[in-house]
Amino acid sequence: MNENQQPIVPPVTPPPVVNPKITYDDFAKVEIKAGKILTAEKIPETDKLLRLTVDFAEGSPRQIVSGISMYFPEPSTLIGKTCMFVTNLEPRMLKGFESNGMLFALSTPDGNFSLLEPNSSIPAGTKAK
Repeated sequence: MNENQQPIVPPVTPPPVVNPKITYDDFAKVEIKAGKILTAEKIPETDKLLRLTVDFAEGSPRQIVSGISMYFPEPSTLIGKTCMFVTNLEPRMLKGFESNGMLFALSTPDGNFSLLEPNSSIPAGTKAK
């Protein structure tokens, strides 16, 4: 390197984002249950939200609001599916609708999407272990 050249500095690659570890006791607080979707409809004036009515074998169904509309142009295709949900979250208002749980799903950056659906022999209300 002569005196007019700048030293070559390799680009700095940031470290990958790593979520903090939680304890087993923290994880044990999360209640995960199978729920059967009874109704599904798009929430008006939103791009992502669907309002689901879900049976968890608790006596009356719960309302779950989920941001999966882009994967289900016909929400009625969800009716009858049994999926996995977090069922002990604090209720949350989304666009004026109370959500009483969270649907488990997977998606990739290139647009692949999958619901987490248990074996068909697993009834609504079954807790994950």
